[in-house]
Amino acid sequence: MMQKSLDVKIARILADPSCKDFILADAKDADMAAGLNATGFNPGATKPRSLAEYRQMMRDIVAQGLVDIMLMSASTSEVLTLDERLFDHSHITPAIRANDTTDIWLAGCEGQYAAQPARPFRSASLKHVTAAGRGVNLGLYSITFNNDRDHDLEALQAYKAFRDEAEPLGFRHFLELFDPNKPQGPIENVGRFLNDHIARTLAGVTRAQRPVFLKIPYHGPAAMEALASYDRTLIPGILGGSSGTTFDAFFQLWEARKYGARVALYGRKINNSEHQLTFITYLRAIADGNINDPAEAVRAYHNDLAKLNITPYRKLDDDLQKSDTASAYGATSTRRGDLSPPASTTPMSLARQRERLDRLYGR
Repeated sequence: MMQKSLDVKIARILADPSCKDFILADAKDADMAAGLNATGFNPGATKPRSLAEYRQMMRDIVAQGLVDIMLMSASTSEVLTLDERLFDHSHITPAIRANDTTDIWLAGCEGQYAAQPARPFRSASLKHVTAAGRGVNLGLYSITFNNDRDHDLEALQAYKAFRDEAEPLGFRHFLELFDPNKPQGPIENVGRFLNDHIARTLAGVTRAQRPVFLKIPYHGPAAMEALASYDRTLIPGILGGSSGTTFDAFFQLWEARKYGARVALYGRKINNSEHQLTFITYLRAIADGNINDPAEAVRAYHNDLAKLNITPYRKLDDDLQKSDTASAYGATSTRRGDLSPPASTTPMSLARQRERLDRLYGR
């Protein structure tokens, strides 16, 4: 079994917080959230990718070798990790989404789950995904606090039960906190709210059950600096959120890294890009500090798309703009609408496909 880059980088970051290591993950676990459309669309297509195509993209990204973690659903991990042994000779660590709280239940165009306070739930069986040491030993565990005593207590009790089950199996986890999806009362500073809940939640958790790292929405320099400086054993990471422009993705990674983030997990931003392998190439370059200008990375990405004869979703000037993007799965937006393919046989524009994908995820 090849040594995993994640383990090497975690050890170095903990030993020397000033080191330049950065962990990059591809989050291909959307089938646990959005159903058939979670796989996204190939350029020019009017129907979503099949699950087989979605999984093939994971194989291609693992073969490329630029990410440190491949996050999957438990069913996909069974195929790739256990059946195919895809990760045995790769430095990439396989991971599964260990729980699927109700705020990510987005299957169906008119689903209302994300508009209700999140409730804990877990589909994945740790006994089955670990498979007596032959499967994965890392998972994402997600909590959504809503400033509501009873709901938040229920979430914390479920998290404790998960940790108690995971520890004897040697199953590690990283902890994700989403923004409140239905806050009970005003929260003026969501970044501070999340940071305080991280500190409070983990204060009573000893080393044997603590998360390997954190995954949170990026709420700007002040919130990230505050978390990064609080406890150097809590390694902060960001989630990508909705697609937005290419500049959105590159700038967010560049800025979060600058202010203390050591991990980035990008799902939709990668999956909805024009060419995933090229997109990841530039994410890696920014994460490693080899490109220090997000706009330069956008221009280079467009040049590479031209070489591949791929039409970008946006013109370069438009793709260099910053747009409003959301981080939580259940963020409020306009009506998601009917996401079935249009009646016309004329392929929709690439820009329209991307807008459609963002609506699917409630953005």
